Amino acid sequence: MNKLKVCVYAICKNESKFIERWLNSIKDADCVCVLDTGSTDDSVSKLQKANVIVEQKIFDKFRFDVARNESLRLIPKDIDVCICLDIDEILMPGWRQALEKTWDNQTTRLRYVYNWSLDEHDNPRVSFYSDKIHSRNNYKWVNPVHEILSYQKENECFKTTDELVINHYPDNTKSRSSYLPLLELSVEEDPENDRNTHYLGREYMYYGRWEDAIKMLKKHLELKSAVWKDERCASMRFISRCYQALKNNEEAKKWLERAIIEAPHLRDPLVEMALLYYQEKNWQKVITYCEEAKRIPINYKTYINEVFSFDETVDDLLSLAYYNIGDKEKAIIYAKKALEINPENDRIKSNLEIIKNG
Repeated sequence: MNKLKVCVYAICKNESKFIERWLNSIKDADCVCVLDTGSTDDSVSKLQKANVIVEQKIFDKFRFDVARNESLRLIPKDIDVCICLDIDEILMPGWRQALEKTWDNQTTRLRYVYNWSLDEHDNPRVSFYSDKIHSRNNYKWVNPVHEILSYQKENECFKTTDELVINHYPDNTKSRSSYLPLLELSVEEDPENDRNTHYLGREYMYYGRWEDAIKMLKKHLELKSAVWKDERCASMRFISRCYQALKNNEEAKKWLERAIIEAPHLRDPLVEMALLYYQEKNWQKVITYCEEAKRIPINYKTYINEVFSFDETVDDLLSLAYYNIGDKEKAIIYAKKALEINPENDRIKSNLEIIKNG
């Protein structure tokens, strides 16, 4: 007999094509609650047919924290554990047993493995710990976008498990255009919030607003609360990318050097520096920074991680660099290593044949 009463909850808008998959993954839950924010497809009727507790509410000015809190309101009072699970996410088999095994009377929140990005074979590309599983009481959502849970009492108690896994399968046809104005609102409401400031600078970068991105990311670095080395390193890397886009590689290199010093435990700034030198065809520098990156064996589970730091990129760069300085033997070695990581990369396959026959 289960010792916990567990509810999965979500917000929804036009998610019809994902609902069946989502429901199948949470069939071991005791209760399911969904707040629909204005679907025009058959999402609501599908949820109702599955006996989901569902309400619809259309917001004049949508913000994610308000919608999440409205969805939280739907959860019955006798629930012990709430799992916030978007409809483009699924709980992997065994989740219920992992939850029951880890959660105890002191737990208020659970960290679990979140596979944010997967390849075509369902292997994780970006994986980190997330924490949207929580006790029924004393939590609220904050921030208009990139919303987070805020504990309303003292002595929040986290537990962590690697046995509970959530996979993310994003709908890339959906527009994320609302994120930028909501991020701007987040920083306007709380200008000292380092996380939101970093996100806004990153968003400006995504939009190609290089000067705005540099200004906001530098502001992030100046905030007293901006102490997480990984995120500070990311802001520096993003500033470097903006300077590269502005054709100022010397300034870009300075910011990557700062990023390397800021977080010497991370591969990311080293690989970005190697990629920059690759563009300049400075093969010896490519080798130097790639070899330094390979001395860092640990891929830390944070959302900051870059896929290119631990995929075939480093070995591919080394192969190309050694080939261009005339070291055919090492070029072959690293091309083979790159193919071991990604056997389906046709360009690297072709390169290997060219190197062998050259």
